[in-house]
Formats: sequence, C-alpha cells, structure tokens
Amino acid sequence: MMKKKHILLSAVLPAIILLASSCSNYLDELPDNRTDLNTEQAIAKLLVSAYPITSFAMIGEMTSDNTDNNGGTWTSYNLLQEQLATWKNATEIENDSPEALWEDCYLAVATCNQALKAIEKMGNPASLNPQKGEALLCRAYAHFILVNVFCQHYSETNGTKDLGVFYATEPETTVLPSYERLSVAETYKRINKDIEEGLPLIDDAAYEVPKYHFNKKAAYAFACRFNLYYRNYVKVIEYAEKVLTSNPSAMLRDWQKAGKLSGNGAIRSNEFVSERNKATLLVIACRSSWAYIHGPYHVGEKYTHNNKISTTESCQANGPWGDKDTYYYDIPEFQGTTKVIMNKMYSYFEMSDPVNGIGYNHIMYPAFTTDEILLCRAEAYAMKKDFDKATEDLSIWLHAFTKSEKTIDRASISKFYGDMKYYTPEDPTPKKELHPDFTIESGEQENFIQAILHMRRILTMHEGLRWFDVKRYGIEIYRRTVYNGEITVNDKMPANDKRRAIQIPQDVINAGMEANPR
Repeated sequence: MMKKKHILLSAVLPAIILLASSCSNYLDELPDNRTDLNTEQAIAKLLVSAYPITSFAMIGEMTSDNTDNNGGTWTSYNLLQEQLATWKNATEIENDSPEALWEDCYLAVATCNQALKAIEKMGNPASLNPQKGEALLCRAYAHFILVNVFCQHYSETNGTKDLGVFYATEPETTVLPSYERLSVAETYKRINKDIEEGLPLIDDAAYEVPKYHFNKKAAYAFACRFNLYYRNYVKVIEYAEKVLTSNPSAMLRDWQKAGKLSGNGAIRSNEFVSERNKATLLVIACRSSWAYIHGPYHVGEKYTHNNKISTTESCQANGPWGDKDTYYYDIPEFQGTTKVIMNKMYSYFEMSDPVNGIGYNHIMYPAFTTDEILLCRAEAYAMKKDFDKATEDLSIWLHAFTKSEKTIDRASISKFYGDMKYYTPEDPTPKKELHPDFTIESGEQENFIQAILHMRRILTMHEGLRWFDVKRYGIEIYRRTVYNGEITVNDKMPANDKRRAIQIPQDVINAGMEANPR
C-alpha cells in the first residue's frame, strides 16, 4: 500500500501518483496503523503518538537573546544552528529544525483527530472520557506550539490580522484538501475551546505512568501557561492553584537536594526530568541533538549562552537574592568552551541500525514544571497589580532556588529593578525595555515584570521559553559577536520584526499555504 504524505507535513505528491488507481486505498490509512481503532485499548495505545517528538528548545534558544556569536575559530554544530542563530530562514531538515517541528506537531494532531473520530463512532462512551480529554489537550498543545513558533505572538490589537496556523479538527478524507491559515486570534480561540472541553475529562488512573501523558496537574499547567499568553489572568491564577495547591512550597523542586547531585554525566539531568520528581509534571521524549549543542560537549561553540550573557543578563547576574553563589543549583562554564550550562537534559542514543551504527539522539524534555507555573501566577498577579500576592510567590520561588537568607518584600523588589539601568548591547543588564501591545505602567508594575522575566529566564534556561517571553513583551534583541573582550553588534530584531514568526517549511509553501511575510 502506498504511504500517504500529509500535505501539512511536506510537499505535494506528484500529480501522476495522485491519479494512480493504486492509491485508492491509502486515504483510509491511519496516522498510526499498528492496529484498528475499534477497542478502547487500541485508542489508548494510539494516543502514545499524540505528543510531538520534536522539541522547540533549540529553535527558541538559538533565536532568543540567550545566544551570542563567540567569534574567533569556534564552529557551529551544523548549518541549522547557524541559520537559527543568525535569524535566517532555516532550510536544513534536522531533528531540531522548524520543518521537523511542523511535521511532528501535525502528525500529533492527526493522531488526536483519528482517536476523537473513533471515540465518536463508538458513541462517546463515558469509559473513554480520559482518552477523549487527552486527545483534546494534545491537539491543543500541538497547535499551541505551532502558533507560538511560526506566528507573531497573540495580540488583542493585531491578533485578528496576523497569520495563525491551520487548525486541524478532522481526519483527512481527500487527497489535496485546502488548508487556510486562521488568524492568531482565531487559532487561540480554538486552542482555548479544546483545553476547556478536555480539562474535566482527564483522569490520572487511565495511565500507567501519568507524567508521560497529560495528567491532571500537567493539563492544568498547560491551561495556566496558555492563559498567561492569552492574557486571561484570572484563569492563570485559578489553574495555577490547582497545580500548586494551598502549599506551593511543598510542590516545588527540591533545588537543595538537586544541587548536591553530580553535574557529570546523566545523574543531575536524569533527576531533573524524572517522573518521580514532584516538580516535573509532563515529560516528552524528543528526537533532538540539543543536549549536545548546548551541553557539556565540545561542539556547537560558535553560538552559545556564554559567560558575557550569563554574568550580565541571566543566571549569573545579581538579583534580589544576591549573587550566583547563593544558588543551590550551580550553573558553571564548561571548561575550555564558551558555554555556561544549567544541567537539565542529557542525550540518549537510540540505535535504529546496530550493524551500521545509525540511530537518533534523544532528550527527555520537561514540558511543564511546578516552578514555572509559580512564576506564571506571579506574573498574573503583577499584571492585576496585586503586588503583595506577586511578592509572596516570588519569595517562595527565591527561597526554593537559592540559599539566600535575604527577606524580599514588595518595596525591595521594586527598588532593585527600578534602580537598574536599561540594557544596551555594549553595556548589558537583565533589564530590557518592554514594548508589548498592552499597557504596563512605569514604576512598580514594570519593576515587578522585570523581576519575573529575569527569574523566568534563569529558571527556564535551555528550554526555549525565553523566546516566547521576548515575543510576548516586545523585547528588542540583538545579534552580537563577543570576542577578546570586544562586542560587535551584527543585527537587531525590534518588537515588530517579521522574523519573530519563524518561516513555515518551504515544502508547505510550495504546496500552496501562505508564507509568513518577510
């Protein structure tokens, strides 16, 4: 039987193949054809494939302000890293490439739609509610990744004008269906619908290992982050409480214990993503070389999170807690390289051809953690000008992450970031000018947002989320070469730069989908 090639995923099939009579059966092929979807067990098994196996971490880190060009004779890992780090359209097709992410997200969506259709044909039995909930959450999550990577950020001003993505809700039944991109606002609306419908159906008892699926806390964590980006702050606070409970301190990572683990090999990184860790809510296995590229290896050293960024802007810059020596979790510079690393992810090799030594690099990606959700809630409080509540959350995070004995309060947070000068490429600081499409009052509110963005940048280092924070707040970022103590500015990306929407794959453009403007 001929294999169906999803038009959303890659190029249009040659016309001669589409017209061939031998293709008459392949339209009915399932995205995962290991079994027919005529039993509850088969549907549950299918949903293992409902999670994208490509991570956005490398895209997010290489395009954000967490990367500098280190100059000299340092080399990049591959052409993809070079293209992402220099804000070029990525033409390379690798495990971490935009094309791979696009394909895997839509493959995950196709799996969800097949499962939902099968559940519908079975009469939507209550016994399949957990599977229905998982399929809806996974469909929403894949589209959430797509719209945030390949589109401008959600905006109440331009959201109805900016190009979103095609929102797939039905299995394909035609050879060349027409795919039209929605607006960003409409894409968000449909994501929200799937989340709200799926949340009450999730049941942890349906999973052997809940943290490899959208368990209840992971589902609420996704809803929390989505609503933060959607700027529905009441829901952010509501869903965060379901994750953090009435005792958030007890739900956070034990950074003191984690910091005592060896940073060599996989010991610390394995613990970071372990399903046994209370702070880790959802772990996704991804094909990725990102652990090599950003990690303690002598590769990819031309474009890195380097000592200049670390000491002046991110994880080694001073904060209300003091300096980097107060961290439980040390963030060292890898000896002999330009990398400053927060050890989180380890590279695992899956052998697909043992004879020829061919296989895939994998990472276990921590999609949602309690610590990040706490900072999501702090941000929501700050946007609602409830600075006392925001201070409580920031204090909880600070005393979990650091051994600082400082007592921070509302006034000290505001003063620390209020007194800080704004970043320039030649004289960098953690505080960057914000140009969102929504109002942030100068003074206390902006100071709190600056504090939260600084803490988020440290906490989510190497995870790709900084790129979304840059987009959400319209932060102007630069491409610099930092070499021999000198800084050269090569490029800048202002708040309205069209390159903030990563270009969709060329094959998909060739198939007729509207490209992102450039």
